[in-house]
Amino acid sequence: MPVALLALAIGAFGIGTTEFVMMGVLPEAAADFGVSIPSAGYLISGYALGVVVGAPLLTAAAVRLPRKTMLLAMMGLFTLGNTLFALSPNQEFGVAFRFLAGLPHGAFFGAGAVVASSLAKPGERAKAVSMMFMGLTLANVVGVPLGTLLGQKVGWRATFGVVAVIGLLAMAAIAKMVPHQGKPVEPSLRGELGAFRRPQVWLALAIVTFGLGGVFACLSYIAPMLTDVTGYSPSNVTLLLSLAGVGMTIGNYLGGRLADKALMPSLYVSLFGLATVLAIFTFTANGKVGAAVTIFFVGLAGFMIGPMMQARIMEKAGGTPSLVSAAVQSAFNIANSIGAYLGGLVIAGGLGLVAPNWVGASLAVLGLSLAAVSGGLDRREARLTPAMAS
Repeated sequence: MPVALLALAIGAFGIGTTEFVMMGVLPEAAADFGVSIPSAGYLISGYALGVVVGAPLLTAAAVRLPRKTMLLAMMGLFTLGNTLFALSPNQEFGVAFRFLAGLPHGAFFGAGAVVASSLAKPGERAKAVSMMFMGLTLANVVGVPLGTLLGQKVGWRATFGVVAVIGLLAMAAIAKMVPHQGKPVEPSLRGELGAFRRPQVWLALAIVTFGLGGVFACLSYIAPMLTDVTGYSPSNVTLLLSLAGVGMTIGNYLGGRLADKALMPSLYVSLFGLATVLAIFTFTANGKVGAAVTIFFVGLAGFMIGPMMQARIMEKAGGTPSLVSAAVQSAFNIANSIGAYLGGLVIAGGLGLVAPNWVGASLAVLGLSLAAVSGGLDRREARLTPAMAS
């Protein structure tokens, strides 16, 4: 695979670390700012809001830039946001700088996916995209646990200082390894927006939102589930989250390869597998061995879907993939919000800490249903094309 993918993976590693490590160092940040844990939670939602807002806006604003320039600009903004956050004097500035750090997230992945795809050989485009996203999944295996440990031992500001350094390393790697891409062919914001007139693009975004929403309904409440239901000590939760991260990494790897061979059948199997694993988790959560095994498969099944959907939406966008590719990251973070919100509702309703797993399974089934509709439209189009040609 092209060495440029390593540079993109370094950027993805930094982004994945800053997104998820906040959950691990939230108590330290809350104590430093002198606020409650729920109030400090705005540091998480502030970043997610930045992703949702920044993905379409920054991609649209930079549609005429060469993609290498776009990648460098987004990683520069990411580095600036994390540096300022590490220096935040109070909670209010902290939320603002987390929002700033989140703005380039989706635009970076959108441009990066297009670049990765363009560098790959025919038939290996989804594999190339999955290699870039390998950095994101490895962040959950390495970056988040180490960042959490550093935050607990040295302070949360040190964690985000290191993230800013990773951003600088990514910029250097992109400048050195990623070849000049030139300007997109006939760059046009109107053309990019035109892709959203296609029903299949909206179906793809909906599959991401609801299918991956199932993963986050479970993972948002995994810590109290593992301690209060399964009986693990809090110190073991980080190791179990790393196990989920290993599953995510393997799932991302497999997803990219399966997408190149048989995208839609593989997507059906992945969504069905995710729904099944989440449903099983409602029972295995009561045993330590069963819970550990199941959490691995939640990560594996859930993150097989990512490269498949990235490849799917780029395919359906035609010659204008940048904006819809970035929109996948917005959908990913909306999935995070929906899953966490619905999971919290059932817990607040008194249904117990394992109830979010049923919510997750239901969302995965909804994602599978939408995928079936999308596949049906493909078959209908395939039947109509020969008829129109004759």
